[in-house]
Amino acid sequence: MSQQLINLNPDLKQLRDEGYQIEICGGHLLAHHIPYVTSNRETKHGILVCDLTLSGNQAMKPNNHVMMFSGEYPCNRDGQVITGIQHASINQRLGNEVVLNFSFSNKPPAGYPNYYEKVKRYADIISAPAKSLNKDVTEKPFFPIQIENEESVFQYHDTNSSRANIDHINNKIANQRIAIVGLGGTGSYILDLVAKSCVREIHIFDGDVMLNHNAFRSPGAISITELVKKPSKVGYYDSIYSKLRRNIIPHDYYLSKSNMDFLLGMDYVFLCIDDNEVRTSCIEFLCENGISFIDVGLGVNAIEDCLIGSVRVTCGTKDKKDHLDQRIPKSTNAVNDYSTNIQIVELNALNATQAVIKWKKMSGFYQDLEQEHNSIYSINVSQLLNEDKTEA
Repeated sequence: MSQQLINLNPDLKQLRDEGYQIEICGGHLLAHHIPYVTSNRETKHGILVCDLTLSGNQAMKPNNHVMMFSGEYPCNRDGQVITGIQHASINQRLGNEVVLNFSFSNKPPAGYPNYYEKVKRYADIISAPAKSLNKDVTEKPFFPIQIENEESVFQYHDTNSSRANIDHINNKIANQRIAIVGLGGTGSYILDLVAKSCVREIHIFDGDVMLNHNAFRSPGAISITELVKKPSKVGYYDSIYSKLRRNIIPHDYYLSKSNMDFLLGMDYVFLCIDDNEVRTSCIEFLCENGISFIDVGLGVNAIEDCLIGSVRVTCGTKDKKDHLDQRIPKSTNAVNDYSTNIQIVELNALNATQAVIKWKKMSGFYQDLEQEHNSIYSINVSQLLNEDKTEA
């Protein structure tokens, strides 16, 4: 995808054609092999890095004039730092293990019109002292281009993560295989959130079809033309989210004891089902096979002319499962209006968000100081209760 993107943009292609060793990593543009002089008057090579602003596959005008650098601070030929571009010392790591050490500032009056001008300007400033000491060094090495089989899970570059410099944190979940069992209100919102992460595969399980009530408790909007066709839930959501990413694998059936083997090999499973018998069977299977999971649930009751209720997130792992019998219902609760299909979209979205945050905590993406395995949010008192914490 990197070389294809370069070919589609004249400024990026000009850099490559003139001999710059450029690379696109996530949402960053990297120019390798930039010669510079160290404070000891040695010649070394560093990497120029800047955010890449894209609209689809089209590179836009750079959104700022700042350039980052991986290497020691560049100096003049006498070993004194180049003060004209000084900006800040940083210590940031990209997803490909490149460490950014400094940021530079050199702003033309009208800014940089394209990435060719931006990279060339900084490369000229940094490499000039090195070239004055040794006429054989160059910032344009014309290295052979290695064609790689770049298989991103996304259909286009994730410039959101690169802007935040969290590509290396994303790598903690990059190879995971995720299953979402049930694509009702909460499950569909979980899919919406997980689809925007860089996990390797997302398996979605549901044997139901999309009906009118689904449209009012799920992300986005489905047209009446689509609804009258009664598309399968997994087929519909696959068609939506495949526009964003690859490796969504639909399973157009309900899980039961006879087909739970499909969950083997998953790293995490989200259980979003209101059939307690099936839920119990799934949990038993996951516990037996040491597969981590997150179970979600809503409890909503009508009190006079208001609704009260709670939102629950319960997780189980191979190391912590002694709390599950007390936290996850096994029988039908007759006083829970949620069981009569009264679902509230904002509660579905909240339940999904809490579940995804917990999954990312379990994966090391977010810091987790509580280590709770059961969390309940009570709506009418705005209270969050964390229980079943891992003992230190």
